[in-house]
Amino acid sequence: MANLDHYRQLIKTLITQHSKTVWDKRTQAQTIFDIERDHYQLVYVGWHGSDRVYGVVLHVDIQDGKIWVQQDGTEIGIAQKLIDLGVPSSDIVIGCDPPRMRQYTEFATG
Repeated sequence: MANLDHYRQLIKTLITQHSKTVWDKRTQAQTIFDIERDHYQLVYVGWHGSDRVYGVVLHVDIQDGKIWVQQDGTEIGIAQKLIDLGVPSSDIVIGCDPPRMRQYTEFATG
């Protein structure tokens, strides 16, 4: 349970940090933390000129003790940031990669 609490805090911190990098005042970075079900998201909502902005930038879940990166639209990648903070790659699943390809990465397969 201690690892899960630590992972939850790391995920929330990284998503919150990334939410501060919005490029346009008319675009909101909304953090969504469902701690009961372990779903964490960063969503951009707003306008850029006359274009609507809406999309999930980051979506991370915790399932069976592992961190699942479901969506990552960041430059560096949240998985690498988690590794830099001490999370073993064996506890991270790149859920947006096809299951058949996960065996060829340094990360967990699921």
